[in-house]
Amino acid sequence: MTGLEAVLLTIITASTPLLLAAVGELVVERSGVLNLGVEGMMVMGAVCGFAGAYTTGSAAVGIVTGLGAGVAMSLVFGFLTQTLVTNQVATGLALTLFGLGVSGLIGEAFTGLPGVKLGAIHIPGLSDLPFIGTVLFGHDVLVYASIAITVLVAWVLARTRIGLVIRATGGNHHSAHALGYNVVAVRYACIAFGGACAGLAGAYLALAYTPQWIENMTAGRGWIALALVVFATWAPLRVAVGAYLFGTVWIMGLYVQGIGIAIPAQLLASLPYLVTIAALVLISGNRILTKMNTPACIGQPFVPDR
Repeated sequence: MTGLEAVLLTIITASTPLLLAAVGELVVERSGVLNLGVEGMMVMGAVCGFAGAYTTGSAAVGIVTGLGAGVAMSLVFGFLTQTLVTNQVATGLALTLFGLGVSGLIGEAFTGLPGVKLGAIHIPGLSDLPFIGTVLFGHDVLVYASIAITVLVAWVLARTRIGLVIRATGGNHHSAHALGYNVVAVRYACIAFGGACAGLAGAYLALAYTPQWIENMTAGRGWIALALVVFATWAPLRVAVGAYLFGTVWIMGLYVQGIGIAIPAQLLASLPYLVTIAALVLISGNRILTKMNTPACIGQPFVPDR
């Protein structure tokens, strides 16, 4: 494997959890819900994914348990915000703090233990091609799943009746309710989907990116995923571009440090977050671009009998 192949593979690996978490949050926000608990759902997906894989010896079980943990966390958020109508911002922040704390408690018994690595899929004929085979056809199932989910979300939101209903609940939930759609049920489904994607993103970190459990191993990726949704103006395919762009920034910082260029390690470690802030500042300065796909009812509670 050449140096370029190794760098490209690492970029794809680093971008996959960002893409999974961001595309799930995009669906949540297009339905009119703002869930700031992505970081908490991701870290719970990571610890439960690692625990499931370690105790059974199966990476597939780890994927399922990570996904289940993300869905369970998201449904807690859904119950609080959709049934009890609590403040979505405060509830999302509480979910993140809760997830970080509980994951540390669960993961204490697994710290330092060897993980079960999610193996790459070998596609006969394609995986053996020089360079292209390694870069495009030498990945695990979650890399391909992240791309498939993104394309499917883009198609569903733009071309199907389900997508129209999701966009309607986010655009004007009172009109959607007047037309006979169950706004709360639609939002519950979208919240669960977002939790599943965040759980998969966390499981990917613990099974593929770094096959071990480290406390707080998400390292702020949930917040970057939230920023990616705004950066992409709520468009799924732009989320994919943004995820790979941010993944490139993340890895190139490590690569520059690895080849011995005299740049402070602290600056390189902060580079992805500085790029996130810069991107949000640029997007916020363009009011037309910001309003292009912004759900009008995002963050607003809905009570059918009011």
